Amino acid sequence: MISLTDVTMTYGDVTVLGPVTLDIPAGGVTALVGPNGAGKSTLLTIVGRLTAATGGRVTVAGLDVTATPGRALAKIVSILRQENHFVTRLTVRELVGFGRFPHSQGRLTADDHTKIDEAIDFLDLAELSGRYLDQLSGGQRQRAYVAMVLAQDTDYILLDEPLNNLDMKHAVAMMGQLRRAADELGKTIVIVVHDINFASAYADRIVALSEGRVVHVGTPDDLMTSSTLEEVFGTPIDVRRDGPYPLAVYYR
Repeated sequence: MISLTDVTMTYGDVTVLGPVTLDIPAGGVTALVGPNGAGKSTLLTIVGRLTAATGGRVTVAGLDVTATPGRALAKIVSILRQENHFVTRLTVRELVGFGRFPHSQGRLTADDHTKIDEAIDFLDLAELSGRYLDQLSGGQRQRAYVAMVLAQDTDYILLDEPLNNLDMKHAVAMMGQLRRAADELGKTIVIVVHDINFASAYADRIVALSEGRVVHVGTPDDLMTSSTLEEVFGTPIDVRRDGPYPLAVYYR
């Protein structure tokens, strides 16, 4: 379980997150949704210890993220930030290999190479594994970064907008692969996603944030109503329920 208790984040006199008290159960896919500036990415990076909260406490699988040694925490939880930049010229395989650093400390073993191969295959990157990152499209690079996180082989995976730069086909494929990672590999996946319909189709639960606060938590069936989504996003939204999952129509 991921547990946040009275977590806040402030910059000077401005509070951008919190206080947030929230439990995300182990297993499945949890989607963080909300308008720009709602605090989704801030919450995720605090859980992944990329950002230090101003106040409160966060635990992942019972480990306090601020008190646990970095290497030990990195074997439990992995995180992909929204922006990733490597200045060194790397191949896809070399990038994915960085995910094994908490385990290998740079000395890759046969088991590490197996995990790298599995992550590359899982994201359908085998044909691109020898390519340099600067030779890839934005969507291909995004898949390579997600493969790096999967190679870390943690029980908890935090992904900040992993659908960035992906076209419709590859966005659907990515969500399907993350769904498989939860179902077949037993991973707990927390994802920041902008399109509420991806959350509706693939997530087990949705956490909706607005103005730095958690305003709704529940299943897609619970949250996918016009009144709830209009409250969260501040725009007219129709919800259709004549398909396999609720569908939000918010464009005219």
